[in-house]
Amino acid sequence: MLKLNKTRKGERGSTLVEFAIGATVFLTILFAVLEFGRALWVHNALADAARRGARYAVVHPASDYASVKNVVVYGDAAGGSTPLVDNLTTSNVNINYSGFGLSDGTATVSITGYQFKFVLPLVSTSISMPSYSTTLTAESAGLIPANL
Repeated sequence: MLKLNKTRKGERGSTLVEFAIGATVFLTILFAVLEFGRALWVHNALADAARRGARYAVVHPASDYASVKNVVVYGDAAGGSTPLVDNLTTSNVNINYSGFGLSDGTATVSITGYQFKFVLPLVSTSISMPSYSTTLTAESAGLIPANL
């Protein structure tokens, strides 16, 4: 019995050390999965914003560039105060009309230079997201040509 007490006395605190190691590994993996999920959500939201802007550009060919940029960033042609994706601004949005006319040409909307910022306090860096670009062909969308 005396030997059993000596062995237990020498193991004091080992459970705490094992818990600290296990919790560190578990929390690191948990936060990595959460950040990856957030990055994937931002990726999908930026791709959707480019599609939404291109659709607005072809359906409203008479609208100005600012309206298209507002649709991409805020989801509304009039603009807004809160962007749909954090840190997305109208300066990240590029619009290009190519041979655009009634049922002719294309409109391209692209999002470039977006920086994804990590939420974790220990990781204070950001990563550059790829460029998102959508090109759609022009539509009549109810416009009546002047020569009819």
